[in-house]
Amino acid sequence: GLLRALVGAREVGEIGLDYHYGLSPRSVQRDVFVRQVALARDLGLPIVVHTREADEDTIAVLREAGAGLQGVMHCFTGDADMARRSLDLGFYLSFSGIVTFPGAGALRETSRLVPCDRLLVETDAPYLAPVPYRGGRNEPAWVARVVETLAGVRGEAVSVLAACLTSNFVRLFRP
Repeated sequence: GLLRALVGAREVGEIGLDYHYGLSPRSVQRDVFVRQVALARDLGLPIVVHTREADEDTIAVLREAGAGLQGVMHCFTGDADMARRSLDLGFYLSFSGIVTFPGAGALRETSRLVPCDRLLVETDAPYLAPVPYRGGRNEPAWVARVVETLAGVRGEAVSVLAACLTSNFVRLFRP
């Protein structure tokens, strides 16, 4: 069954809470999320967390899980407070093409708060293509635009940031 499917898994996820569309009751989402987090803890795997319009409940579930849980806040779009709370829980923050959007200045500023050793990037393909590809189908190769944007905002060389990101990925997911 489920445990057999998880043999060789690197993480549990993408899991979390999404209150945007209201397609399932919040209480059901939270219960399922709690159980998924418990499964990840039992298996010693990190989690990939999706949160949309549910930051308070997401942080509450992660706090209730206790110390030692590892994971990444997928496609991070939160504010500085959400970044600090996620980092305080030991989580990594992963930025997508959204960070390149002209209206994402606050998100770019928030990215500066993230220590290099807790930063990740992602495509979220086929969604959220970075500028100049915004509006089209995202491609994995375009994650380089996310790295370039973050390096510029953070005042870091692309090569230095890329090495840090690679190290973080290996440390968290143990490929």
